[in-house]
Amino acid sequence: MGITIHASFLPHSDPDASLAFYRDTLGFEVRNDVGYQGMRWITVGPPDQPGTSIVLHPPAATPGITDDERRLIAEMMAKGTFASIVMATPNLDGAFARLQERGAEIVQEPIQQPYGVRDCAVRDPAGNLIRMQETR
Repeated sequence: MGITIHASFLPHSDPDASLAFYRDTLGFEVRNDVGYQGMRWITVGPPDQPGTSIVLHPPAATPGITDDERRLIAEMMAKGTFASIVMATPNLDGAFARLQERGAEIVQEPIQQPYGVRDCAVRDPAGNLIRMQETR
């Protein structure tokens, strides 16, 4: 059927901090940076995967959510429990060292998980959890 993942969305609380993290810390390329009514949507992705992107978006722009839901989303983002993504690399130790050197918030150092993967975890500036798995 040929289905692929084109884009995934992660909220941001500070577009400039998120842009710096995904571009400078992870090494992703910026594919789009759009402002509208004081908000920004930033599309980034790995240079070697032009068909797969992450859209960093302002959570307040989500249509149909109430003010109470906006507050809850903001609280969950602040605690780091709202959104997550899993990435992969053939060099987990090198990727982790780069993340650590560039000041990423470390959640878990590289470890062999009991379910068969070796991974680590960090948070982006908005609190989104990023698990980085080692590919074999």
